[in-house]
Amino acid sequence: MIQDIMPGTEEQLNKEITSAYIGFDPTADSLHIGSLVPILLLVHLQKAGHKPYALVGGATGMVGDPSGKSEERNMLSEDILAKNVAGVKAQLEKFLQFDPSLPNAAVMVNNFDWFKNISFLDFIRDAGKHITVNYMMAKDSVKKRLESDNGMSFTEFTYQLVQGYDFYWLYKNKNCKLQMGGSDQWGNIVTGTELIRRKEGGQAFAFTCPLIKKADGTKFGKSEQGNIWLDAAKTSPYQFYQFWLNASDADAEAWIKIFTFLTRHSINDLIKTNTENPAERLLQKTLAKEITVFVHGTEEYEKAIETTAKLFASQNASAENLSEDDLNNMEGIVKTDFSKERLTEGMDVINFLAETQIFTSKGDARKMIQGGGVSINRKKVETVDMKIESSLLLHHKYLLVQKGKKNYYLINVN
Repeated sequence: MIQDIMPGTEEQLNKEITSAYIGFDPTADSLHIGSLVPILLLVHLQKAGHKPYALVGGATGMVGDPSGKSEERNMLSEDILAKNVAGVKAQLEKFLQFDPSLPNAAVMVNNFDWFKNISFLDFIRDAGKHITVNYMMAKDSVKKRLESDNGMSFTEFTYQLVQGYDFYWLYKNKNCKLQMGGSDQWGNIVTGTELIRRKEGGQAFAFTCPLIKKADGTKFGKSEQGNIWLDAAKTSPYQFYQFWLNASDADAEAWIKIFTFLTRHSINDLIKTNTENPAERLLQKTLAKEITVFVHGTEEYEKAIETTAKLFASQNASAENLSEDDLNNMEGIVKTDFSKERLTEGMDVINFLAETQIFTSKGDARKMIQGGGVSINRKKVETVDMKIESSLLLHHKYLLVQKGKKNYYLINVN
């Protein structure tokens, strides 16, 4: 999990209980799986006996971090930021121990609390004079943006100084000696260590973790539905579980080392078993279980397993065995209504699939049927001439449609 590390960091962690922090950007009221790596860094830190600080950027969220971005981020209002900060805090409390009786209890801080009383003149006098423009312009994140067509605003240019001041404030007020983050944050983090050195004559440390990538080059943390969120209301535990279960062998092998607390020995055994029998997908199943239990708990993991078993039952398993509760409570399934009058005399399957918007066009529906990719009530649609009639309805009102391998639709005919 380590990409870059400042000399002396390991010695500092071995020497004494060390306070360390990671910043979380409150651009939404939930974190997503890209935030899991920094969360896990703080969890590992606390498990090792050190004191984690989680900083939510109530002030910096109003500005936006240019690191790794090709254009300027939209600024957020105070009301939206307050809502987002509260949402992020509630999530972090699930993973870190905030019990104040612990000697290394986690602490949540919001940089708006110290920035709200600092005037612009105070800031450029107390922080700005210690960091040269030459130093700031040497950073890769700044260079790339200055050379781009869009350029870089003064607001974004000063961001590294603002983040550096966070580190300085935490060092001075909370004895925080280490900052961690993604590898794109290295430039901002070392600006903080430099500010601490120049203003206080102090020594602070840094390390970053690699940015997670997928083996095929596509972006980590995205699905057909968009971001994979940690909030169950935004991404259901079933969808969350499926994301990890669908990882490629190469990704699962890399991710299980980062996203679980399994021992090196256990992981090596899993990789060996998976290589010998990849069809079992033991690596993916273990990864999906460990991370789903960590984020959503054992009960939600078991529900996700149950839904998976029901949805992905073999074609031989009859859909008639599914109860109304089974059908209505399935996650990861698109539910839609359709008028019963349309089915009284039977309509052809192509029109049905287009009018329920399962397919965007009749042509697409026809092609998929001809390729054997459509099932109704777990029976493959063999011909484009098939009629949809009321006799097919499960419990006199449902049709369970499968498109391709993973897309399910429950049509409520009423």
